[in-house]
Amino acid sequence: MLFLLQGVVASILSILLAMAVWWRWIHLLFPVAVLLMLQWQLPAWIYLLAFCFTLAVFWSTYRTQVPFYPSLPATWRQVKALVPADRKVSVLDIGSGTGGLVLYLARERLNASCAGVELAPLPWLVSVLLTYLKKSPVSFKYGDYQAVNLSEYDVVFAYLSPAAMPDVWRKAKKEMQAGSLLISYEFEIPGVVPKLQIQDRPGAPSIFVWEL
Repeated sequence: MLFLLQGVVASILSILLAMAVWWRWIHLLFPVAVLLMLQWQLPAWIYLLAFCFTLAVFWSTYRTQVPFYPSLPATWRQVKALVPADRKVSVLDIGSGTGGLVLYLARERLNASCAGVELAPLPWLVSVLLTYLKKSPVSFKYGDYQAVNLSEYDVVFAYLSPAAMPDVWRKAKKEMQAGSLLISYEFEIPGVVPKLQIQDRPGAPSIFVWEL
């Protein structure tokens, strides 16, 4: 009963904090899953497999301080509205995860050349497989966004973490062209006023837009 109560409380807190729906289910079910695994006395290799899976998803979180948080379709639609539709543009998603935003923009903005860069092996591999299956013209690079030349892109999107934003801003100022857009979902750049702040609904995370 205590395990279930812990899950319910955690799930309610995630709702109050406007976290993604899938986090609510994780918080609700995780304590119950722990209890079941203790009762089932699972073999050790199961835990090793779970560790390897977690490592493949959260590969460099300890260094980048950026966990795996995929953006949702509601965010994709807001980003699409910010991408110019009257000319050829290049769009980059730094920390592209499984590629949802990039694949969506390539489908909805035919004038846009879309790419992503991802440091975690498993999400990157999923994005490459989805690109192949969907026969999409997008590209996904495996690696750190710091190794990418941002001057090649008109729009750069980031859904990272508060700790990463100062470095993102320094790189954007150094490399991005005048008039290009830096878009961040949920996280602001300390001390830098955005040109736009868009909120889908009261209490929901904002999208911040800076024009270089």
